[in-house]
Amino acid sequence: QVQPVESGGGLVQPGGSLRLSCASSGATFVGYAVGWFRQAPGKELEFVAARRWSGGGTTYYADSVKGRFSMSNDTATNTMNLQMDGLTPEDTAVYYCEAGRPIISTMTTVRGYSVWGQGTQVTVSS
Repeated sequence: QVQPVESGGGLVQPGGSLRLSCASSGATFVGYAVGWFRQAPGKELEFVAARRWSGGGTTYYADSVKGRFSMSNDTATNTMNLQMDGLTPEDTAVYYCEAGRPIISTMTTVRGYSVWGQGTQVTVSS
């Protein structure tokens, strides 16, 4: 059983960058897809990005982060990374890493994933 564990959150100024990492404290991510979601104060959970661990295929991004965020996997450390550039205050949220076996139609939805991490806070402020 995979168990996502996020790291890398923190405080950054507008225009800055952060790299979030999602490792599995249990089984490897092989055969799974990994999704990033975020929740800002007073707002609903929002899809950010998702991709399958291996086998190619599409990496999905929310329109709000397209061109600024990118996902990549590090097979040596069994970690899925989310590189976030050009951060704005609107990106402030708790970011969650989720693992699951979604079908294509559920890759960008919460119901496509079965295991959540504990979340990591990202704050973009001057």
